[in-house]
Amino acid sequence: MAERRRKAFPLAAVIATIPLMIEAVGVYIFGIGLSIYFSFTNTRVFPNYTLVGWNQYIRLWNADIWQTAFRNIWLFGVMSIAANLVFGYLLAVFMDQRIRQEDLLRSIFLYPFAMSLIVTGLVWQWVLDPNFGLDATMHSLGWTSFYFSPLNDAKTAIYGLVVAGIWQGSGVTMAILLAGLRGVDAEIWKAARVDGIPTWRTYLFIALPMMRGSVATALILQCIGVLRIYDLIIAMTGAGPGNATMMPAVYVLQMLTDRQNVAQGMAAATMMLLPVVIVLIAVGLYRLFTGRKAALA
Repeated sequence: MAERRRKAFPLAAVIATIPLMIEAVGVYIFGIGLSIYFSFTNTRVFPNYTLVGWNQYIRLWNADIWQTAFRNIWLFGVMSIAANLVFGYLLAVFMDQRIRQEDLLRSIFLYPFAMSLIVTGLVWQWVLDPNFGLDATMHSLGWTSFYFSPLNDAKTAIYGLVVAGIWQGSGVTMAILLAGLRGVDAEIWKAARVDGIPTWRTYLFIALPMMRGSVATALILQCIGVLRIYDLIIAMTGAGPGNATMMPAVYVLQMLTDRQNVAQGMAAATMMLLPVVIVLIAVGLYRLFTGRKAALA
């Protein structure tokens, strides 16, 4: 048996990645660690290294405005992510029918995702404005009883944000899931047709379970977008009426700038980081478990 050739050490590749490694360690890891440390101090504008334990976190969870932001992020996240996945998959199924002008339609559906969230927020603020938006248009057409102005009511303003979030995120979800659909083996579609399985059942119960990677990618992107949502809130509602649409990212920026309470802002930012860490640990454990299971099989 011929002796295996030893692979050359990829020195050039390692050298090329050194700047990225320095950036990752020096900016991201060091920055995250410093932020967490400041959350345990009483830092305001300038660094104060006096540790105060869990005081900032206790104050954070006792603050009504943070509790409102916490409820809003869950409500907005669950509704927008679920709707984006459903609408995105329906659009992907529609595009998978090999329709004419597919490239044009794909570009149209992806266009909202390419727009700045500030622009998206301003557009939807105008659309939902009762004075010259959708309400005014319907009234000019004779439907005077029509009323859809959720941004003016503290109880419904969050749903107006959800509408804008769906418009902005469903297109990119469609593109990801369409790629997953195109990756399903053609023989499976032929076998389903031979067995007389309805098309909708094939898409729902056969193709969709085989697209776990695409669905996971779309889900992770949507979750990241929800966690860092800031521009859309500022452009559409400014976290109002009152604090009805306050979100954790807005709370963090307000603490860092308007209220000049760095420690409280870092505590809130750490709480925003915690779900990401939990998800990463869960994904890592899942891959480790499935990898060991596949090795033993």
